[in-house]
Amino acid sequence: MTILDTERWTEQVFTGRWAPAGGTPTEVVEPATGQVLGHVGSATPADVAAACARAAATQRGWEDTPFEERAAVLRRAGQLFVEHAAEVSSWLIREGGSIRPKAELEARTAAEECFEAAALPSHPAGSLLPSADGRLSFSRRVAAGVVGVIAPFNFPLILSIRAVAPALALGNSVVLKPDTRTAVCGGIALAAIFEAAGVPEGVFQVLPGGADAGAALVADEHTRVIAFTGSTAAGRKVGEAAAAHLKRAHLELGGNNAIIVLPDADVTAAASAGAWGSYLHQGQICMAAGRHLVHESIADDYVAALADKARTLPVGDPNTEEVALGPIIDAKQRDGIHRLVTESVAAGATLVAGGEYDELFYRPTVLDHVRPDTPAFRQEIFGPVAPVLRYRTVREAVEIARDTEYGLSLSVLGADAMQAWEIAKQIPSGLVHVNDQTVGDHAHIPFGGVKASGNGGRVGGAEANIEAFTETQWVTVQGPIQQYPL
Repeated sequence: MTILDTERWTEQVFTGRWAPAGGTPTEVVEPATGQVLGHVGSATPADVAAACARAAATQRGWEDTPFEERAAVLRRAGQLFVEHAAEVSSWLIREGGSIRPKAELEARTAAEECFEAAALPSHPAGSLLPSADGRLSFSRRVAAGVVGVIAPFNFPLILSIRAVAPALALGNSVVLKPDTRTAVCGGIALAAIFEAAGVPEGVFQVLPGGADAGAALVADEHTRVIAFTGSTAAGRKVGEAAAAHLKRAHLELGGNNAIIVLPDADVTAAASAGAWGSYLHQGQICMAAGRHLVHESIADDYVAALADKARTLPVGDPNTEEVALGPIIDAKQRDGIHRLVTESVAAGATLVAGGEYDELFYRPTVLDHVRPDTPAFRQEIFGPVAPVLRYRTVREAVEIARDTEYGLSLSVLGADAMQAWEIAKQIPSGLVHVNDQTVGDHAHIPFGGVKASGNGGRVGGAEANIEAFTETQWVTVQGPIQQYPL
């Protein structure tokens, strides 16, 4: 059986049941071909307000559900992701432009996120506190209430489920607004899975919509926590709006991540890692390697090896071909990538490979002889571009790596892992990889960036998720009513 039957969700949103919304339905477009695959409902701010009120009305009952039952729902959701992995992956390929291994990774990770979250309801929920007056004094973790989740297009399933699953497991209700460009694989798929898993009506809702729907979700009086993943520019607006309403916002934002290749590194292995870090999913990853800092003594060999990979990697429709890179998500994103490449060449960078496109298929690109102020080195590209800067000393490399507003992921490659680690410790970053590239995530690890890459909120792992989606309450209990001298 299929779980994403188009007849169920065509021109619909999910409010605990499939229903039309107030906005004009949005086309589901396959970026590789331009084919319209269907239409999803589009939520208005009024739809969001109704959903948040519904979520608030159902949340307490869900939180009071025995923890074993909440855990069982999450386990069933994980198993359903396993059983329907091929179907979910197919939508990630066609709607999201993912190559098959990336799509299969997302479906697999969605299951793992649910299984990890299933352990949260039975996690210790507080602490017994010392009391000098004999009363029982303790703290306990309680659900935050209604959690709003706003997720992007690039890893639409993972970047939704990593907030949705733990928030639900801990007793919250959730309203998810996926990116309209990936509303099926990043939203409808979750609705169908959690509905089948037995989440009560109204506890989890999915409302694709535009920026006005996202703003309404942030501002709504019922949402107490906002989990946002997206660009730094949009994240700043979300953070400002949430702060105005005195609510928490967990912001997972952009990155311009450095790979530092030390002079003693294995050039062949380093170029392989660099290519993966820059070209995976067409570079449309916040953790992508956007800055290659390579010691001048090995830079010629590194650039040659990287360019050879760029010229030979197959690019095409991942639904019909076995390719390494699929399409860019849309023309606006492609044009932004190409603008950075052409501006960088005009500013003095050498175009060694790529720099051209056919429709939405952008060739993997290598830029050599970039400077710290080269546009493609200075700005987050979000495309398959590897800018290479040649450095002379390790101190210089550290200073250049530190000179960015971002702080998401960092890679240092060299023969001496401990030396690489000592270098990495000097550069602010939420994620650090010694002798690996910059892209990596797992359901059980804490994930988040510093500086303009995020506000310090982490997702992943029991400790981070409990901190993100619960509040701490202090409770005292005693026998007779306390007497006071008034």
